[in-house]
Amino acid sequence: MIATELGVSPSTVSRVLNTEGDAALRWGSPDTVARIRAFAREHGYSPNPQASGLRTRKSGLIGVLVPRLQDYVLATIYEGIEEAASEAGLSTFVTNSRDTTENQRARTRMMIDRRVDGMIFGDAHLDHEFLDEVHNQGLKFTLASRRSGDYPAATVDDVRGGRLAGQHLAETGRSDVAVLAGLEFASTAVDRTRGLVEALADHGVHVPGDRIVYSGFDPAGGRAAIEQILATGSVPDAIFATNDFAALGAFGVLRDKGIRVPDDVAVVGYNDTPLAEGGAVPLTTVRSPMHEMGREALRLLLEVLAGKSPESVLLEPELIIRRSSLADV
Repeated sequence: MIATELGVSPSTVSRVLNTEGDAALRWGSPDTVARIRAFAREHGYSPNPQASGLRTRKSGLIGVLVPRLQDYVLATIYEGIEEAASEAGLSTFVTNSRDTTENQRARTRMMIDRRVDGMIFGDAHLDHEFLDEVHNQGLKFTLASRRSGDYPAATVDDVRGGRLAGQHLAETGRSDVAVLAGLEFASTAVDRTRGLVEALADHGVHVPGDRIVYSGFDPAGGRAAIEQILATGSVPDAIFATNDFAALGAFGVLRDKGIRVPDDVAVVGYNDTPLAEGGAVPLTTVRSPMHEMGREALRLLLEVLAGKSPESVLLEPELIIRRSSLADV
């Protein structure tokens, strides 16, 4: 791209960008060197890491897009991606989308401008219009954490995870279950909720629609969802949150209202983050293999980059039973 735009040879561009200071003048006139460096700066080219890829069009760089990197789950998934990429001789960089399509488009354009070889999206929406767009543009990518359409994804089996939670609540005698479901456009929210509802139905327990509230996965989302449920005037005897952080947000509201966990209401979360085990009432949760998920997403991307069509990976969830769901009922 630089060579074409500036009317110089690709080898000159490569040599200039891979040589520091005035030593680059051996490859061209001061004006040529200055124009190449200015163009590279303006378009986000990094001299040393990518110079060797200017002829082959391979940068060795993988872009990762997540809703919020400060989220423990997403940070752990990214650690797995980065670890596997390093083992494969690749570099990664990550940025946040805040889970909006506008930001997804802007951040993806930025990554394409930086000449990534491929991308991993950890913020896929069930409506895969955006992913269809980037696929049609020729970008190679895989998904982590969330599924969308037929694109290759590394996820936990969230339907099964929800079923594990539902079976546990039914077997411990809970019959009025509310769901802090998360974001309605995320497969993690929809699949975990579906699994829970199906498992409870198998045990004769119906979950009415007004007991399922879609909100954020974070503590604020959990607080808002449980407030909406309690506003009906009826306290459920169990709560399933599709994310541990939403469950912890609900804990605070229940405590403030004098509702005891687990004596009055059982609480089950999802992911088994470190905070789940360390609270005043340790949280029953569904463990998700987050680090492995990241590694698998990178492995799938390597196959895509090699021209293959890999099958999505479903990792096994595990129910971790703690005090928050174990009162006598």
